[in-house]
Amino acid sequence: MSSDASQSLVEASRSPESYTIGIICALSIEKAAVEAMLDKKHPALPQPSKDENKYTFGEIGPHNAVVACLPSNLYGKASAARVAQDMKRSFPIRLGLMVGIGGGVWSQEYDIRLGDVVVSQPEGVHGGVVQYDFGKNEAGRGFQLKGHLNSPPFELLSALSELKSRHIMEDDCLPQYLEELGRKFPKMIKSSGYKHQGSVNDKLFRASYIHPAGQRTCDECGTRSDQIVARPDRPDTKPLIHYGTIASADQVMKNGLKRDDIVKAEGVICFEMEAAGLMNRFPCLVIRGISDYADSHKNDSWQPYAAATAAAYAKELLGVINPTAVSELPTIGK
Repeated sequence: MSSDASQSLVEASRSPESYTIGIICALSIEKAAVEAMLDKKHPALPQPSKDENKYTFGEIGPHNAVVACLPSNLYGKASAARVAQDMKRSFPIRLGLMVGIGGGVWSQEYDIRLGDVVVSQPEGVHGGVVQYDFGKNEAGRGFQLKGHLNSPPFELLSALSELKSRHIMEDDCLPQYLEELGRKFPKMIKSSGYKHQGSVNDKLFRASYIHPAGQRTCDECGTRSDQIVARPDRPDTKPLIHYGTIASADQVMKNGLKRDDIVKAEGVICFEMEAAGLMNRFPCLVIRGISDYADSHKNDSWQPYAAATAAAYAKELLGVINPTAVSELPTIGK
């Protein structure tokens, strides 16, 4: 039997039961980055009529994965929860990932720059993600968070430990995967912005400096050297990986002062909008490429590259997880 014929038999034998890794993205630019990291794309499969998601199927590392994106312009916890619910009804998902962009928090401890990657990791009382818009004001204590979000599954946390240990001894694979993305899909680099946007365009403004009303870009903001936080230059543009607590809510964080208040109270290092809708129903690891600093000085120029670095980390992470072990895990509750 020829190799082409054998491959055709393999393709024909694939069914929904073949896909045990579920990846959810919020934006089309994020889903495109994940698709670009697939080692092989599979043909679409029929899906139940009640499942309204649009899926991409393929191989990433040793795993068969299914990728879904939130509906256009429907962001936040509820939309993410709905996409996850349909995915786990249609496929026997064992492990999940939320992959995309977020707002980073720079500090002396966490030297987070645009394009870096933040990965949810349990710390203190938090399981890796904290919902910062769920709580109440208490006399004398200010705003107190309520409720608890689950930690990522044990198998994903074990993979984190393995990857962190490996990266102590050797370089990570993110630059390699980003280079491969450019070779396979040159348009993503040339015209779609999936490349580093230049260190000169990575500016952190003081928390109290609000983006002037009416200005569409931060070009003028960048001339205010008195409002820019001085940070040491990096030797190269290689993205770094950070582990810690991610803050999630149904709103974009665009206020540097409020950002810093939450950071002080909860020790978070990243802000985003979807993870809180997943953790208790679709336990997963949250991987965010940093596209802004969660303040009023937002622009879209770093988003594609940040999505690509997050997708590259997801690919490396899945590469250290044994597919046989995944197949023996229980499916995420339907």
